[in-house]
Amino acid sequence: MISDSAISLTQIEFRLRALLPADLYASVWIDPSPSNLMRVFEHLRTLQHILHDYTPRQVSELLPQPGIIRHSWHQGTLLFTDLAGFTTLMEANVAQGRQGAVTLLQVLNQYFSEMLELVSKSGGEVLEFTGDAMLVQFLSDRHQVDTEQAVRAGLRMQRAMDHFKHIQTDQGCFSLGMRVGIHTGQFLTADIGTPMRVAHVLLGNTVQQAKQAESAGQVGRVCLTKEAIARLEDAFHIDPPHHHTYSLVRDDLSQTELGDYEISLNRRRLSSSVLFDRSPESILTEIRDTLDRVDRLSSYIPTPILHLLVESAAQRRIAPRFADAVVMFVNLGGLPEAVDAATPEEVAAISTTFSTVFSMIDAAVRSRGGILQKVTYHLVGSDILIYFGVLNSRTQDMVHAADTALTIRDQIIPSLARPVVQGQPVDIDLHIGIAYGPVFAAEIGEPRGRREFNILGDAVNTASRLTSQAESGQILIGRHLYHALNDLYHCKSLGDVTLKGKSQPTPLFSLLQQRDG
Repeated sequence: MISDSAISLTQIEFRLRALLPADLYASVWIDPSPSNLMRVFEHLRTLQHILHDYTPRQVSELLPQPGIIRHSWHQGTLLFTDLAGFTTLMEANVAQGRQGAVTLLQVLNQYFSEMLELVSKSGGEVLEFTGDAMLVQFLSDRHQVDTEQAVRAGLRMQRAMDHFKHIQTDQGCFSLGMRVGIHTGQFLTADIGTPMRVAHVLLGNTVQQAKQAESAGQVGRVCLTKEAIARLEDAFHIDPPHHHTYSLVRDDLSQTELGDYEISLNRRRLSSSVLFDRSPESILTEIRDTLDRVDRLSSYIPTPILHLLVESAAQRRIAPRFADAVVMFVNLGGLPEAVDAATPEEVAAISTTFSTVFSMIDAAVRSRGGILQKVTYHLVGSDILIYFGVLNSRTQDMVHAADTALTIRDQIIPSLARPVVQGQPVDIDLHIGIAYGPVFAAEIGEPRGRREFNILGDAVNTASRLTSQAESGQILIGRHLYHALNDLYHCKSLGDVTLKGKSQPTPLFSLLQQRDG
């Protein structure tokens, strides 16, 4: 005779398939005893904590309804950081294999743990990681001290970088530095995509200007836009403007004047329930309730990465690794900037169009075995980070990346209905860069706090630089990909170009179309 718990388990089995480790799934299906059901509940509760740490507070504390596009405006200050010197450190450790990966992760975890603690103590909230960069928000309230909080956070973070000036490893001594850019204004957040895959994105010029402030700054300094300076009311000494309208904050405060934290600490907390009634019915009820939360959080995570999190939930860590991967950035201009001048109805239409293009690109990537990691920020527009070969290397990764890029340019973008703002259709500007090379893949952030699975390294940086170099509608690749793809695709040589961060000129090629036959 089939037990009641077995019948109840059958009703939720399809929801558990992707969220249980293989051995636990088999065990509870074969024997839905209270002890095995309890193991399922404890695993799901652990997974919920992990996914909570993987998502911004705005997502984890106000879960979206599957398939419902939502957006909201925020007023505040954005702080953008970027690490200098990591690529050199990574390249020195690649040859060390697993031990080199462990060394890199130790350095990164120490760096991010210190920075995230300072962000939290300063009243900020990390919105996302992109490689070794962070985007932090300080929301405005009636006191309007968000810009001052951001500057204080930036100064504290720069002082903490003294701990990373001399990093001793088996490969020698290395140094890390950091640039910080700050801008204040209004920005839009939106949750877009399908019930299977959702993304939390930031839109508007405020996001780009924070990135531009970082890019215009100097290692070891905090760089402000004129809008941020206007909010400070002489709270800090500011150097004369440089690089157009950007200025550097002078760090001449004593430790007492700067302080270690703001009055209220900004901590992420997720309450844990205690299960007193351990009858099968009670456990199954708790499993269903936890599933409701885990289901919605898991849609923000690419499926292959979610699988890693599920299988490693007991250890609460993913082992770091080096991989040779194809990395692609798809830059979309026009839509992110259009929200600033749009009416509420037009903002809704822009969000819907962005959701459509994200969903179609994600489908194109997944169907070819790749991973769409996230939508992130750029100096202009929004970047979509895509990669092939990080978790499961395939012989056709380069071809699949090329096919994906051509599909995006020649099929997806032309099929979009342009939203209208102030009576004019919004032009969608597309730039794509693809690079191949070694990457470091690991959980970036605090080991038991805010973190994300991410990739870092020269291939990521090169793909980003190629995207910035690409003209509208252009797909740029380097020499390695050209030699691998030239027999299958028409490519055009563009000569040698010196990319940012590269000491030697880089041969560039434009990927045109697939060859006949």
